[in-house]
Amino acid sequence: MAEMLRFCAAAGLIRCREAPVAAAECRGRRRCAAVRCSSRAIPGQEAADVAAASRLVAGVVAADGAEGKGLAERLRLGSLVPDGLSYKESFVVRCYEVGINKTATVETIANLLQEVGCNHAQSVGFSTDGFATTPTMRKLRLIWVTSRMHIEIYKYPAWGDVVEIETWCQGEGRIGTRRDWILKDLATGEVIGRATSKWVMMNQDTRKLQRVSDEVREEYLVYCPRTPRLAFPEENNGSLKKIPKLADPAQYSRLGLVPRRADLDMNQHVNNVTYIGWVLESMPQEIIDTHELQTITLDYRRECQHDDAVDSLTSSEFAENGSTNGTATTKPHDQELQQFLHFLKSSGTGLEINRGRTEWRKLIR
Repeated sequence: MAEMLRFCAAAGLIRCREAPVAAAECRGRRRCAAVRCSSRAIPGQEAADVAAASRLVAGVVAADGAEGKGLAERLRLGSLVPDGLSYKESFVVRCYEVGINKTATVETIANLLQEVGCNHAQSVGFSTDGFATTPTMRKLRLIWVTSRMHIEIYKYPAWGDVVEIETWCQGEGRIGTRRDWILKDLATGEVIGRATSKWVMMNQDTRKLQRVSDEVREEYLVYCPRTPRLAFPEENNGSLKKIPKLADPAQYSRLGLVPRRADLDMNQHVNNVTYIGWVLESMPQEIIDTHELQTITLDYRRECQHDDAVDSLTSSEFAENGSTNGTATTKPHDQELQQFLHFLKSSGTGLEINRGRTEWRKLIR
């Protein structure tokens, strides 16, 4: 720990105290006051660099002296917040995570949401061999599967940006749980996205859904906020809107999509993020060229296996006035949004796999 802080001092990242003193005073804490206060005195881009470095040092401080933690957990830039009811982690956007607009893709965002959710579960002692399974779930061979995902992105991070994601979970009736996220630009503190999801339990052997038992509920509710906390507290927000079934025939289609081996996850089915890519495959190219995705909502109706072929169908969502720009409940400042409905079905049987809605804003170059 002392060596890390001496390095930061030598690099000019700690200016308000001597590094050895900081090491002594900060040992065992979750945050490093010496590093945190130094970033306030440095203007411009350097302050952003210092903020990112302070997160690194804070992570090392939190892990310093920790017993029983694996190397990966000690090196992560994440930890539980002081009350233990949510988890924050920072990620650097890598070059292979950006798309044609030189910003992170929506699949990158969705993968980071999944990663921070799993890391949150591991930080409270849940399974490392499944997605956030509790001890009782492992004993009964139960897993969590996504039933709905809603993501809103207000500003896409670029290559090299550092994104801080906070996540927490809470009960959702008797049939499942929900997980919410807030995404921030670590350098500025600006909220750049929000997301929420619903999850249900499935038996890993029978592939049938199962109600959440009181025993499982007690295992995870202890780590949830005591009162409801929602990433989207607004009334009539987009995460609550029902998605109608797409009328046939669709305006746009991409047929015969086949899962790659890499699309399968540890739950032995196609991972939920893959469906996002399939939905976007049937988007009209003129929208891809001139707009960027702002909102995506997906309802997962049926799991997809490695030998399934999938048809992706898309049509514009028409409002009551016949326009494709918005719906009857759209706010005035959202009138330029282009909205689409999506439908994924089995190529062989025609059975519904997924239905979705996307909203696209005009791309500002």
